[in-house]
Amino acid sequence: IRLSAPAAIQVTVRDALNQALDEELERDERVFLLGEEVAQYDGAYKISRGLWKKYGDKRVIDTPISEMGFTGIAVGAAMAGLRPVCEFMTFNFSMQAIDQVINSAAKTCYMSAGSIAVPIVFRGPNGASAGVAAQHSQCFAAWYGHCPGLKVVSPWSSEDAKGLLKASIRDDNPVVMLENELLYGVPFEMSEQAQSKDFIVPIGKAKIERQGTHVTLVSHSRPVGHCLEAAAVLAKEGVECEVINLRTIRPMDIETVEASVVKTNHLVTVEGGWPQFGVGAEICARIMEGSAFNYLDAPAVRVTGADVPMPYAKILEDNCIPQVKDIIFAVKKALNI
Repeated sequence: IRLSAPAAIQVTVRDALNQALDEELERDERVFLLGEEVAQYDGAYKISRGLWKKYGDKRVIDTPISEMGFTGIAVGAAMAGLRPVCEFMTFNFSMQAIDQVINSAAKTCYMSAGSIAVPIVFRGPNGASAGVAAQHSQCFAAWYGHCPGLKVVSPWSSEDAKGLLKASIRDDNPVVMLENELLYGVPFEMSEQAQSKDFIVPIGKAKIERQGTHVTLVSHSRPVGHCLEAAAVLAKEGVECEVINLRTIRPMDIETVEASVVKTNHLVTVEGGWPQFGVGAEICARIMEGSAFNYLDAPAVRVTGADVPMPYAKILEDNCIPQVKDIIFAVKKALNI
């Protein structure tokens, strides 16, 4: 009889992603990783540390600095039956290859009447980092979430990262995996279950990170942590927030959000991206169109990044990214307190 709790350990998001890649490369010889600096340098962010030494040149491939080229190679390889993991050094650079992602990867299964699958994962850091200005700080969740044919996942914790990457590699559709550079070094508790080689997080399923009764906070990626911090502060003032970690942007788990709104009667969405046509805007629209709208006691409130290209100066950057205080303010506005 086990008397102690199952052994949970602290694992950084970086190590969780490394484990997932290692396990999937080992499990299926069709899986390979390609991108800039992924092999000999162990990855720009050390996500692929040790994998080139272990699996060699055919499975872990350094590419030239040409996103259009290597993404095209990866998409072609997927159509031919391999299962590539295509790393972008940042998703801002995926703009160089967006024709391959959207027109080649996302649409081919439909245009071939289902006869050509494109099992590929596009992964890398997305959204604001720190001090890298406008061309390296954009969030692409809404861009890729807009496109049918793609699945889009956005992990927060180490369990999210490992489970979603493994699920994405095993999925027969093209998946865009939006990681966050500032989370790579953050340790999270990883359950014994998540340490298993069979662990996956199903795509399209949100997770309630904190139960609450007064207001629903919906977020993805790094802002989930901010929401939990805000919820802890608000709890001291007697406000209980339910925090939902979306995990998947497309297909969006709107049912979990609806069930929570029916319970709390208030909705606040939180994201790092721009406000217009964003993830929060989509959640608000879906709630308004569905039956949960009748349960709202106040208008939904969005917390987003500022509607400007990201400034370089630190103080301006901080003002452009949603902070804990912004979430607390939004909750109080929604609850009229």
